[in-house]
Amino acid sequence: MNLTEIFEKISNNGLNFTLLDLVDILLIAVAVYGLLKLTRKTRASQVLKGLGLFIVLAFACESIGLSAMSWVLNKFIEAGLIIIIIIFQPEIRRALEHMGRNKLFAMVSGTEIKDFSREIEEIERAVLNMSKHKVGALIVFENQTGLQDVIESGQLVDARITSELLENIFFHNAPLHDGAMIIKEDRIVAAGCFLPLSDNRNLSSELGTRHRAGLGISEVSDAHILIVSEENGVISLAHEGNLTRYLDIKSLHEVLEEIYHVKERSARRLIGGKVWKRNG
Repeated sequence: MNLTEIFEKISNNGLNFTLLDLVDILLIAVAVYGLLKLTRKTRASQVLKGLGLFIVLAFACESIGLSAMSWVLNKFIEAGLIIIIIIFQPEIRRALEHMGRNKLFAMVSGTEIKDFSREIEEIERAVLNMSKHKVGALIVFENQTGLQDVIESGQLVDARITSELLENIFFHNAPLHDGAMIIKEDRIVAAGCFLPLSDNRNLSSELGTRHRAGLGISEVSDAHILIVSEENGVISLAHEGNLTRYLDIKSLHEVLEEIYHVKERSARRLIGGKVWKRNG
């Protein structure tokens, strides 16, 4: 079926428009809006605009009688679903991960509530010390998106979080100081890990590989990434493809509370229900 036949069918069925048709249209509109929102500020947004222009061009060619060009464009559009899946593979994967990280699934899983105040204090002390002495650092906090492939690219550590260990790993000329550290809850899982680099062209040229790597892993996972600049000691946060710079003591503490869901857990305690705590 070509574009003209599609529009004719829509026109012919216009008089039989029902409430179900309205719901159908609204669902498509929501899906398109979600796709536009998901691809905003990425190269995929430009591709999406190009595809839209391509469809308009196909309809125009068919309307004025350019049969050969119209045939080629229609064949391209017929294969559009496969082309879209290939082009938007990273965005589709990110959307599915967002769906899988829905709070409803988290509530159903019944995750054990722990007290991470000691870990927050240790990480905060280490990051502030490294910032003061301009020691570069790249710390990835794994959330619900698994990072096993990243972990396997570095050295397994599996150690308790302490400020001394964090600072030693990132100390100048230490064997693992150039790679990323992966932290999951109260454990340092690995260090010296390799991260995918972001290809975001809007990233400032003054930011180096460490920031581009932190932003890169945030684009393909739900991880929070703390970055300490080796040049000026500035503390930054990368999350969901966004980079926030110049964190101070207060904002760093708030970020760590967000990472460890301190406020969310406090709210859940106030609401009530069965609560599990770590012994000691």
